[in-house]
Order: sequence, then structure tokens, then C-alpha cells
Amino acid sequence: MTVSTSSPEKGIRVVTVDFPPVNALPVDGWFALADAVRAAGRDPEVRCVVLAAEGRGFNAGVDIKEIQARGSDALVGVNRGCFEAFSAVYDCEVPVVAAVHGFCLGGGIGLAGNADVVVASEDATFGLPELDRGALGAATHLARLVPQHLMRALYFTSRTVTAAELHTHGSVWRVVPRAELADAALELAREIAAKDGELLRLAKAAINGIDPVDVRRSYRFEQGFTYEASTAGVADRVRDRFGKEGR
Repeated sequence: MTVSTSSPEKGIRVVTVDFPPVNALPVDGWFALADAVRAAGRDPEVRCVVLAAEGRGFNAGVDIKEIQARGSDALVGVNRGCFEAFSAVYDCEVPVVAAVHGFCLGGGIGLAGNADVVVASEDATFGLPELDRGALGAATHLARLVPQHLMRALYFTSRTVTAAELHTHGSVWRVVPRAELADAALELAREIAAKDGELLRLAKAAINGIDPVDVRRSYRFEQGFTYEASTAGVADRVRDRFGKEGR
């Protein structure tokens, strides 16, 4: 279980998540991801970061088993870890390209939604199944990928949308066969990295500065309701009946 970094070409840093079997990250994993993205952005030689994953899907959110085993300590930890990882992607000093394959759920939406550009494989699906799993959060980031009313419908139903559907909304840059995803992400990163490094960093700061929504504050507000659902026992009740008939 790792978060690793590589530099395949000049000016490009690839941060890869690999937490089998489904890239559902534990508390430490979220903090490790945040540290790796921040370190890449601080490196003056880096002009673009690619966020990728190994395995069956891009990200399946948090490790619910860890929360069930450790209780409130893990819940607070994962809340903070997700906040740090999502913020690291958003605040990265250079553009971040998310290379998404397979499932992008829960925390995966937080990562992809805060990335600057998303490239996805044809098998990629995006969604927030939080209400089925006794959680809340990341509507802030889903709203960066789809229009407001579609975000609400997806959130309340726990349904997913395909990469092709997001492409029609303009939130996915390209949709490619799975085998071509890494090359497509690197191709875009290469084009970005060809720009002047100092100007890119100024451009990233300028674009973040004109965002209509403060994603940090908005997501932190959501997290308060996640914690409330847990302390009130609602989260455990929903998780206990998840996947069972007649829920």
C-alpha cells in the first residue's frame, strides 16, 4: 500500500496511489497523498503534476472498515486527511491532471473535482454513494464536475455518471481507451509543462483566486454534518444495513 512518485519527463511529476484492492484509503494514506502532491508542487523543476492510480479504479473513497474498527478517532482522522489531500490538489502550485480509470467514488470525487483537468478512460464512472454508506461530503467537488441540479440528483440517489457523460458537460478533457490513459494524461501534461514555469504558477494562483466557491470552507462545512451523522448514530445504522435486502 503506497503513494509513490515518478518523473517520466522533464517538468512532469506523477503521483500514483496504490492501495489494493479498491484504493479505499486509510487515514495515513490520505495524509501521504497530500504530502506527495504538495512536495511535487513545491519542486521548482515541476510544471505539471499527474495524479494517477493503480489497480481496479482511481479511488473508492475512505476505508470504512478502519472507521468501523477505530470509531471516532478514525473518523476525525479521515476527515482531516481528506481535507488535506483535497486541499493539496487544489492548492498545488502547478496544474494537476487527474488520470481517472474505473471507479471514482467518494473521496475520488474530491480529488478529481479539485484537479485542474481530468482525463478519463472509457470505463471510468463517477459518483458519491455517501448516503448509502452512512456518510456525507464532497458535494462541493461534484458540483465542479456537473451542473447544480444534476449534482443534487446524483447525490440524493447515489447514482454514477460515465466519463462520456462528463465529457459532454466539459468537465472531462478527453475520454480514451483504458490502455491509452497514461499516455493521454502525459500528452496533456507535456503540453502544459512546455509553458514558462514561473508564469504557470502565477496562472494557477490567479485562477484559484477567481473561483466563485471557496472549496476549503465549503467542504469543511459538509464535514460537520458527516461528524453529526456519526455521533447521532445515523451513520452506523445506515452502514449496518448497507447491501441488505429491505433497507
